[in-house]
Amino acid sequence: MKKRILVFPCGSEIGLEIHQSMQHSTHFDLIGASSVDDHGRFVYEDYIGGVPMHTDVSFTVALKEIIRTRQIDAIYPTMDAVAETLHNLATKLGVIVIGSSKETTVICADKRKTYTALHGHIPLARSYSSLDEVEQYPVFLKPTIGYGARGAAKANNRRHAELLLETAGNQDLLIQECLTGMEWTIDCFSDRHGKLRFHGVRSRNRVSNGISVNTTECDRHAQEFAQWADTINNIFKPRGAWFFQAKQAVDGQPRLLEIAARLAGSSALFRIKGVNFALLSCFDAFGQDVEILVNDFNVELDRALCNRYKLDIEYTHVYVDLDDCLIVNGKVNYELVAFLYKAIDEGKHICLITRHRGNLKETLNKYRLTQIFDEIVHVTDGRPKSAFIIAEKAVFIDDSFAESKPIATYKNYNILGLYQIF
Repeated sequence: MKKRILVFPCGSEIGLEIHQSMQHSTHFDLIGASSVDDHGRFVYEDYIGGVPMHTDVSFTVALKEIIRTRQIDAIYPTMDAVAETLHNLATKLGVIVIGSSKETTVICADKRKTYTALHGHIPLARSYSSLDEVEQYPVFLKPTIGYGARGAAKANNRRHAELLLETAGNQDLLIQECLTGMEWTIDCFSDRHGKLRFHGVRSRNRVSNGISVNTTECDRHAQEFAQWADTINNIFKPRGAWFFQAKQAVDGQPRLLEIAARLAGSSALFRIKGVNFALLSCFDAFGQDVEILVNDFNVELDRALCNRYKLDIEYTHVYVDLDDCLIVNGKVNYELVAFLYKAIDEGKHICLITRHRGNLKETLNKYRLTQIFDEIVHVTDGRPKSAFIIAEKAVFIDDSFAESKPIATYKNYNILGLYQIF
C-alpha cells in the first residue's frame, strides 16, 4: 500500500518542490495542508485548508483529527519552526516526522547555535558582540532565527546599524562582516545510518527574495565544501535532505552562512540529474536503504513565477480546434494536449471540430493525435461550428474569434480562447 504523506505547510517553496518531486510516485500519496490558503491549493489535488497555525493551541487536536480521518502515515514539515513543533508532538501524533531530529533542527534553525557548534571547525564570517567592536563598515545584520534573507540588511555606517537594531525590537540580530563575493548552496543527503550519501555544489547566480532563481553546478572550492559537508554531517548528524550556504569574503575564501535541516527549493537542479531529495528522504524515513545515481550532464536552473487557474465552470464536453490551435506553426501544442489529457482523466468527452483542408486522417497520424478524441467533426460544407455543438455543458477552445463569437453569443457557452489559457 502507498504511504500517505501530509505536507505542511504545502504552499511554501519547499512544499511545492516536494509536490514536483513526488507527485507521480507509486509509493507515496501526497496530501497538502496549510493554515493560510496559498499556491498549494492550486497544486495539490488532495488539499486541506484552514489548519490552525502550528503555534495555535488548537493545532494538536486539529492535526490529530486529520491524521485519523485521512490515515496519515507521516508528516513532511516544510518550515524549520513547524518541524520543531511536530517533533515536540511526535509521541502524541503517532506518525513519522520526515527529516532530521529535533535537536538538529533546533540548532540549524538558530544561527548563533550553529556558529557556536562549528567554531574552529569551519571558516565563519567574523561576528561582533556589539557595534563598539566594529572597525570597518559596512556590516551585515541578520536575525539569528530566520530564512530567505527576511529581516536582514546591510548597514553602511554606525547610525544605520543603530537604527536597524532599534527597529528590531526583541528580535535577536547578529552583527557580522559584510560578505560581497560569490554565493553557493551545497545540497546534501544523509541516510538514517548517519552516512553522507550525496553533496552537490551550485552557485547562486541570481537571487530574488532570498531564493536562488538562477543556479548552476559549480566546482570552485569543491574540495573544501566536501570537507565542510563531512564535518557538518559528523557534528550535526542530519537525516534526509539538508543544505548549507556559503559566501565569498574579501580574501577570496568562502565563509559559512547557514545550515538548514531540510531540502532547498532550488535543489531541483540536482533532481533533474537524478537526486530526488524529497523522495529519498521519504524512503529513508520509512527505513528503506537508498542508492543514488547521478547523471553526467550539465544543468542550469532558472525559476520564474508560474500561473495556475481554478475555474468555477462545470463542463462535460471539450470541443477543440486543430489548425493554429492543437497544431501551431507545424508543431503540436503540448500544453493544450496536457489539458486535454487532464480532461480525459476527469471523464470529459473530447471532440475535435475542424475545417482542416488537407487529409485529416494523415495529419492526425503525422502528429500522433489519433487517440485523443472521443469524436471528430470535420466541417467541410461551410456551416458554422456552432451548428455541431450540442452538449449542454461544454467549453470551446479555438483560436478564431469569428468561430467563437456565435457560440458565446447564442449558445451561452464558455469560450477558452487559445491565448487566454495557454
